[in-house]
Amino acid sequence: MRTQLGEEVEYQLPIGEDLVNVNQLIGQEISLVYQNQIICIKCGRETVKSFNQGFCYPCFRDAPEAAEWIIHPELSKAHLGIEDRDLTYEQEVQLKPHVVYLSLTSGIKVGVTRGTQIPTRWIDQGAIKAIKLAETPNRYLAGMIEVSLKDHMADKTNWRKMLMNVYPEVDLIDKKHEAKTLLDEEYHQYIIEKNEILDLNFPVLDYPIKVKSIGFDKVPKYTGKLVGIKGQYLLFENGIVLNIRKHGGYVINLDY
Repeated sequence: MRTQLGEEVEYQLPIGEDLVNVNQLIGQEISLVYQNQIICIKCGRETVKSFNQGFCYPCFRDAPEAAEWIIHPELSKAHLGIEDRDLTYEQEVQLKPHVVYLSLTSGIKVGVTRGTQIPTRWIDQGAIKAIKLAETPNRYLAGMIEVSLKDHMADKTNWRKMLMNVYPEVDLIDKKHEAKTLLDEEYHQYIIEKNEILDLNFPVLDYPIKVKSIGFDKVPKYTGKLVGIKGQYLLFENGIVLNIRKHGGYVINLDY
């Protein structure tokens, strides 16, 4: 889903050539029907199975958008002029300013994203608060800062707790100061001194007490009352949740 920051996060779902305002559907009964067709988000070919949220297998294996450095930025090598899959693409992405951040999802999380992906990255992971920790000139350095903090802070979100809106009460500014003390001196030059916390509000009528995840491979048709959206999940009554990002490339019909 495409997102935009507002008083509440605004969501649009691409269906064919249309963009559906999903916020307006909250409180209504909707139907999602999988058409038994998956189109690769990279090459546009039909595939019988989706890999890594929407790639066909050849693109998952060869496309730079699906390379390991996407998930593990510390593996980036474009700053050394070393190609992984496509050096031109890797230089275009990796040699741009990157931000290391702390966010509050199911707990404190450390992460890395391109500067241009803020606040989109925070929205997609369902963060209710976030603060910038450091800004680096390339992806590799941001990845190394993240790795330095992984033993002390999580780098993954407990998606169930995030959807249940369960999180600890923490002070992000205190956590930022703590993170700085944990970093080697060589990384201190990249610390952002300004402490600006972004609060994010998601359009949710009712958070579930327990969650049950469904997917189109096992549940090709689902009809239910939409009660909210958080991260890239649709939240339905009775704790049913659907991860839209996981189903990139799936062809569906939406009725409401």
